[in-house]
Amino acid sequence: MAVITKFVVVRNGVELDNEFLVKKEAEAYDKMLDAAENLAAFIRDGDLKVALEAGIIDAIAVFLAKNGPEVTRILKGLKPIRPALEKPTEPKERLKEKSAKKKPAAKTKPKG
Repeated sequence: MAVITKFVVVRNGVELDNEFLVKKEAEAYDKMLDAAENLAAFIRDGDLKVALEAGIIDAIAVFLAKNGPEVTRILKGLKPIRPALEKPTEPKERLKEKSAKKKPAAKTKPKG
């Protein structure tokens, strides 16, 4: 029989669906939810000229909180870190054309 410890985040007396095997991950998730809650309140209390539904505000707040390091970089005026895009591969036909267009290598004279 195995014993497994699971960590569950409880907010306002309600257990959330997410279960974590590592306490540090559960605490990070709870911290992210705190940040999202504060962001949502900030957005609601702000003087936006656009009416947003509560669900949209919550979704935006969670998105910003999950991407906190990127948001911080942007607010500091730095470019966001984005994963390097893979270079598109060329079709085999184009590769063959390129290799056919190359000049043959120069022959070296034998020593002697």
